[in-house]
Amino acid sequence: MSLFKARDWWSTALGEKEEFDQGCLCVADVDNSGSGQDKITVGSYMGYLRIFNPHPVKPGDGMQAEDLLLEVQLRDPILQVEVGKFVSGTELLHLAVLHCRKLCVYAVSGTLGNVEHGNQYHVKLMYEHNLQRTACNMTYGPFGGVKGRDLICIQSMDGMLMLFEQESYAFGRFLPGFLLPGPLTYSSRTDSFITVSSCQQVESYKYQVLAFATDADERQETEQQKLSSGKRLVMDWVLNIGEQALDICVVSFNQTSSVFVLGERNFFCLKDNGQIRFMKKLDCSPSCFLPYCSVSEGTINTLVGNHNNMLHVYQDVTLKWATQLPHIPVAVKVGNLQDLKGVIVTLSDSGHLQCSYLGTDPSLFQAPKVESREINYEELDREMKELQKIIKESTKTQGTSVLHIITLQSRLAVQKTKLSICVQPPLALTHDQFIFDDIAVALSVFLKGNCPPAELEGNAVASYSTPTDLNPEGIPRVAQCKFRLPLRLICFPAQPSKTANHKLTIDTNKPPVSLVNLFPDFADQSNEDQVNVLGFQFLTGSRITLLASKTSQRYRIQSEQLEDLWLITKELTFRLEEHFKKENSKDFTCTFSGSVPLQEYFELIDCHFELRLNAEKFEELLSERAIQFRAIERRLLTRFKDKTPAPLQHLDTLLEGTYRQIIALADAAEENQANMFQAFTKLKSATQLVIMLISLWQKLSTDQVAILEATFLPLMQDTQELGWEESVDAAISHLLRTCLSKSSKEQALTLTTQLSIPKDTSRLKKHITLLCDRLAKGGRLCLSTDTNIQQTMVMPGGCTPIPESDLEERTGVQDSTTTFTNHRHFTKSGALTRYV
Repeated sequence: MSLFKARDWWSTALGEKEEFDQGCLCVADVDNSGSGQDKITVGSYMGYLRIFNPHPVKPGDGMQAEDLLLEVQLRDPILQVEVGKFVSGTELLHLAVLHCRKLCVYAVSGTLGNVEHGNQYHVKLMYEHNLQRTACNMTYGPFGGVKGRDLICIQSMDGMLMLFEQESYAFGRFLPGFLLPGPLTYSSRTDSFITVSSCQQVESYKYQVLAFATDADERQETEQQKLSSGKRLVMDWVLNIGEQALDICVVSFNQTSSVFVLGERNFFCLKDNGQIRFMKKLDCSPSCFLPYCSVSEGTINTLVGNHNNMLHVYQDVTLKWATQLPHIPVAVKVGNLQDLKGVIVTLSDSGHLQCSYLGTDPSLFQAPKVESREINYEELDREMKELQKIIKESTKTQGTSVLHIITLQSRLAVQKTKLSICVQPPLALTHDQFIFDDIAVALSVFLKGNCPPAELEGNAVASYSTPTDLNPEGIPRVAQCKFRLPLRLICFPAQPSKTANHKLTIDTNKPPVSLVNLFPDFADQSNEDQVNVLGFQFLTGSRITLLASKTSQRYRIQSEQLEDLWLITKELTFRLEEHFKKENSKDFTCTFSGSVPLQEYFELIDCHFELRLNAEKFEELLSERAIQFRAIERRLLTRFKDKTPAPLQHLDTLLEGTYRQIIALADAAEENQANMFQAFTKLKSATQLVIMLISLWQKLSTDQVAILEATFLPLMQDTQELGWEESVDAAISHLLRTCLSKSSKEQALTLTTQLSIPKDTSRLKKHITLLCDRLAKGGRLCLSTDTNIQQTMVMPGGCTPIPESDLEERTGVQDSTTTFTNHRHFTKSGALTRYV
């Protein structure tokens, strides 16, 4: 930002909701007053033509009524206005106005007024040319070295240069290799037209070459006819600048001329033979520029406006001044207004017209005076205590990154050692791959996401080679290990909560252990209240409370969310096992006798499945909009390439609307993808919890727990092609028809091999409920599918089969609150029977 603002000399706002562009501004003595005072001519896309002669009483005044000399509305949008000697038989200046399909030349004159209202100005149409092609821009000059008059060259949208010798049409030529029109100018010193093509090349064409080249109307003739009727249009010189051009201008001084090109990131100064004189890289995106001869001999000043509301003044490549404007300029000119030379005239795309000059009038900020007030010490003490509490809480959350040192030990010489580390998202690593010669590496693990991870375990895989006599390059080998991450990585101590929506109770066969001894990294040794109760808070904000019974051998975990119970429950059981292992107690066991929270678990499944359906809808909508966008593009390109272009019929509006829809859909799909990742992480945590509760409830072996984990957690990542719901449903269906089947009839049924996203989750929830019910009746998990083996297996309690109709009736989706509780009693024969 510049310290100095452009000093406002005169300014005004043009019309309402009008649009302006680069060619809509011209500063010249358009009325031939002979006083040397320039007038400001502005044309708009709404067809309004305005001519101003500013006369502010003091600098900074707005427009007065007499400042507007003329305002007339033409029928067509105005693309460009220029002032030159466009009428034959006179050297007076006239105004050329370029419309889409018409070129008009006007004479601007004033009549002395006899009353106080002042002079009256009007425009008179001298001649006009109806164009056969849609115009883009124009340039003028003494083409061919004519004296005392200016000719006009118009570039069409399809690449044709149409030349007019004042009142008559001369000829037209198509530019070779044309795709899209670019800026156009004329160099009188070399008698050449210079433009920038869509190939990002500055191209120069001699006027004489254009005049003697094949006529544009003969392009459809045969090659022999072309050769006989004229010469082929060739370039005088070409230069690749590597970017699109916004404007081009020619400045002549000291019998030499320079070609200035404003690019998207640089502006270039070229010699008249196409060689680069210098170039300047711009810091901001430019919007317009104006080169002009400097007061110093042999240098050129350049005004460059940019999209940061700045106007920079360069002398060659040196920045001499930077000033701030109240708008983004799309056109800039310099003129002589009211005996003030070098007034900078800028125009914005919304019609803000300003005349300003450079000066050293800084806009400095002065701080307001502070009101004195009496100090309230009690209020300051309360504020200090609140701040200290915030600081104390923030220090608890520090240290969310854990440093790990991994050491590799080998009894043999190794080479080409590589190490790969993997943790489950949303956990992340500072480095995940190492190629090293040392034996120890250090890395950090941190939480990257808005939800707790489903696992606090990681894998380390080391690949290396051991050289032998027969193989000096070494035999490739792999070593791997798992490691546990500390709980403090994702949570910190917090105040326990008395109320919660979800509660679990874990029973043990040993006396209760003090929570201070189990969780020394979370408990305060001096706080006696933490012996039986402890609070945890995840970095994402969730709170979990752990309570130990004083009289019974039970531990309760409670939280507001079901998935948040998993990590604390797992950590509790792990630390209890480690505690009693140190005391050489080998018969320690944990059990669960409550109800499995299937209803809450099903809600997480439905949430994840709904996000998957949304992702599928977004993908379909994006595909439809992309097809529509490409179809509109093809039609627009066909219209632009057509030699007799037809109206666009609002295709450009439809293209812009489709583009906005694609962007909005892409943003929504990206947000849905992030939500689906969080939902899948929560679902994995809840699934791990359900697996643990089922294993503790039914006292499953390690192999049976592994089968259950492989069934409910088959995927590390969730995708649209293969999702969690269909994978788990297929796995559970396999178990229900093999090891948990009731008869050989069920085992004979075959499963479909092609997995696809289901219509809903009712079948999956029904199968999960059926799996729990069959486990409750004594079914056990195994990999064997032999019917005889299944029938001879000794199941606790005998597991009497029940009719399928009764089973489905009791385990329907509507009754998803089914609970599974162990009840035992002895029969007269002494056999232990289990029932639900």
